[in-house]
Order: sequence, then structure tokens, then C-alpha cells
Amino acid sequence: MPTRNVKIQDQLEDFTPRKITQEGTEKTVHISGQGPAVIVMCEMPGISPHVARFARWVRDAGFTVYMPSLFGQDGVIQSAEDGAKIFQHACVSAEFRAFSGNGASPVTKWLRALAKQAHSECGGKGVGAIGMCFTGNFALSMTLEPAVIAPVLSQPSLPMDDPAAIESPKDEIDAIRTRLEADDLTVLAYRFEGDKFCMAQRFAAYEQALGDRFEGHVLPDNAANKDTPPFTKTHVTTPHSVVTTHLIDQEIQPTIKARNEILAFFTNRLTNKQR
Repeated sequence: MPTRNVKIQDQLEDFTPRKITQEGTEKTVHISGQGPAVIVMCEMPGISPHVARFARWVRDAGFTVYMPSLFGQDGVIQSAEDGAKIFQHACVSAEFRAFSGNGASPVTKWLRALAKQAHSECGGKGVGAIGMCFTGNFALSMTLEPAVIAPVLSQPSLPMDDPAAIESPKDEIDAIRTRLEADDLTVLAYRFEGDKFCMAQRFAAYEQALGDRFEGHVLPDNAANKDTPPFTKTHVTTPHSVVTTHLIDQEIQPTIKARNEILAFFTNRLTNKQR
């Protein structure tokens, strides 16, 4: 497909917006493609043109993308100020648990129900899920839904106040570990080496909690794109967003290698093809 300019607002005209109610809450979900379902969860401050670009890559690899609107304005490039307001609102929202000791974010129950619905609509072996930044750990929590068989954590950043913690409480982690072992599942994860929001301590905590079911990848900081949108440039001062704003869209780049590994992971887990 033609390359889109990620520096202008994305109209998302090639996605179908649907109002979907789960757990008594209605959200807009942007859907596009054919094939097994993959839930693409946005990073802060919302479904940006960079997030939409990644969703299209997933779609064009042979999947039906379900991209829920969780915060922000869909398709918009937020200013640094407006993006900060969205972040602050999410931190105090009842749907999210941004700080340690508060347990998993309640919105993950909604996302698990969405995954179950997406599987019933699209069929196939199961559903993939990728969370980014604020939503990074959500993909792990979603594995409590049996339909989810291909979880990807891209720079999981919660809890914000403890770099060595995991958002999932111990009972949830224990249930997830049991499920991963029983169904022979792997959790794929990515971060930049110098990321101040997703530090080495967090990956170490995942490794301790999940053992060899956790496959973490660390990219060098010099692989990050420096031409970033206003919110990122102002508030995210270290390399962070592996497959979105800090991705360099050139085939020889480590970030493109990471993107291709994620697409291959979805293909290998959700289809009968191999990449």
C-alpha cells in the first residue's frame, strides 16, 4: 500500500468504526482487514498516525485488526500540552491503574471480552494482542482469555512509579504462568536499552515471573528515530516507542526487524503459515 504521511492527521478511512459494548461499557473499535483477529492497543496519547501505520502493517500481513479507542482523539497528532492532559486524565481514570500496588487495570476485562468476540467473528486458531507503553502489560493480562494466544508487550510502562514492578498482581501472574505452560505459549516483548519508562528492571521482573515463556528483546538507543511528534519530543526524552514514533521505516533498521518479528509471531501462532 502507498506510504502515508505520519506527520498529518490520519482519517482512518480504511477502518470501519464500530460501537462495541462489553462489561457494560461502550467503546469505539476501528476494524480493518481479513483473517484471524489481532487487537492493537494504542500508546499515549491515543491512536496516532504512527499507531495506525502499525495497525495497517498488521492488517496487510493477513489479519483483521481490532483497534479500540482507549484514550485521546483518534487519528490526531496531539500537541505536547494536549497529550499531557490525556495522560493525566488516564492516570486518574477508574479504567486504568497507573501506579504500583493497585493491581491490573480494570479495562483489561473489557479487552478480554473484546478478544473473545473478535475470535468468534474471525475464527482461526486464536487472537493476537499487542499493547504499547501505557497499554503494554494489557496484552499479558489478556492471556487470561483462552482465545488470546499471541501476546506482545511493546515497552510496557506500568506501573509508572516502580521500574522493577509488573502491573499484574501475583495471583494474576500465577494464573498467566499456568496458562502459558499449559498451552505452550510465549510472550514477546520489546524495549529500547535506555528507555526511562520501561527499564531493564521491568524485563528482569517479567523474566523472573514468566521464566522461559518470556522472550524479551532490547534494541540499542541509536536505532531510534529522532524525528518525533510534539508529545513524544517533549515528554518522552529517551528512545521508547519501538514500532511507532521511534521506528525508522527503512528495511535495514533494527526497529523494522522488530516489526517483522512481531508480524511473523502473529503469523506463526495464528495461522497455518510460517514466516
